[in-house]
Amino acid sequence: MAHIVILGSGGFGVALAVTACSCGHQVSVWSPFAPEIETLRADREHKKLLPGIAIQPEIELGTDIAVAEKADLLLFAVPSHAIRQTAQRVAGHIAPHCTIASVAKGVEDESFLRLSQVIEQELPQNPVVVLSGPSHAEEVARGVPTSLVAASKSGQAAEYVQELLMGPNLRIYLNDDLVGVELGGALKNVIALAAGISDGMGLGDNTKAALMTRGLSEIARLGVKMGGRIDTFAGLTGVGDLIVTCTSMHSRNRRCGLLIGAGTPAEQAVQEIGMTVEGYRSTLVAYHLSQKMGVEMPITEQMYRVLYEGEDCKKAIANLMTRPKKDETEQVWFH
Repeated sequence: MAHIVILGSGGFGVALAVTACSCGHQVSVWSPFAPEIETLRADREHKKLLPGIAIQPEIELGTDIAVAEKADLLLFAVPSHAIRQTAQRVAGHIAPHCTIASVAKGVEDESFLRLSQVIEQELPQNPVVVLSGPSHAEEVARGVPTSLVAASKSGQAAEYVQELLMGPNLRIYLNDDLVGVELGGALKNVIALAAGISDGMGLGDNTKAALMTRGLSEIARLGVKMGGRIDTFAGLTGVGDLIVTCTSMHSRNRRCGLLIGAGTPAEQAVQEIGMTVEGYRSTLVAYHLSQKMGVEMPITEQMYRVLYEGEDCKKAIANLMTRPKKDETEQVWFH
C-alpha cells in the first residue's frame, strides 16, 4: 500500500482518488479552496461533476499542503495554468523518495514549456511522470474500462505509477516519448473545439471526420518537429485521446465548440461552460508554436482566427476548403 496525495479536487482528481482507494492505497486529496473541500466532506460526493459517485470514507480531504510530506506518489490534477503555482506551493513538502505524476494537459502560456518541464523546473529533485490518454473523469470514476499511458524520462518512475494505479478497470501502458505524449494530450483539445464548432454548425459527420484526421496530421507535424516520435501520435495519447475528446459530450472542449458553432462568441462560450476549457488556451499556444517552429497547421490557424480575432466560422471553413491543392501523404509520416 502506498500513500497517494492528489493535488486538485476537480472531477479528475476525485475520480483518481476513488480509483486509487479501490486499489487499496491510502489517499489524500488537497485543494486550496476551503468551501469546495467542506462540501466534499459533507456530501462525500462531487455532486456537480461526479454525481452518484461515492467518495470513500477512508479518503482524506483537506486544504493543508503539508499533507504532501506523506506522499509516496504526488499526483497533480489541477488545470494547466495552475501547474507552476501549485508546484511552487508544494515545494519544501516533498520527501526525496516521492514520485510526481501529472494528469494535466496543456502547454504553459508564454514560456511554451510542456507541463512536465514546468514541474521539473520547480521540483527538480523528484522524477516526473505524465499520465495521459482517453479518459473522461465521469467514466474513470464509474470504473468504465480505460487505458492510459505513463510517460517519463525515468523508466523506473513510470513503472512505479503503472504498478500503483493499474487495476481491473484501468490499464496503463508505458512510453518513453514524453514529448509526444504531452503534445498529443494538449493539442487534441484544439481539434476538439473545432469538431464541436462543426457539430454546432450542423456540418455533419464527413466534416468532423476530416477535421479529426487532418487535425491529427498537423499535431503530428508539430510534435515531430519538437522531438516527439511519429508512432506516439498513432497511439492512446494521440488518436485515442483525439477520438474521445472530439466525439463525447463529456468533453468540455467539444461542448464549448458547439456553442461557438451555434453563434455564441468565443469568450462567452468559455464562460458558459463554467469550467476550464483547455483548448481555448492551447489554441493560442499552438498557433504561436507553429509560427515559431515553422510548421504548417491550417486548422489551428483558423481556430486562432475564430477564437481570438472574431473570424466567422463559415469563413474559417471556407478558408480550409479552398487552400492550395495538396498530396494527402505528407513527409512527416515517413520519419
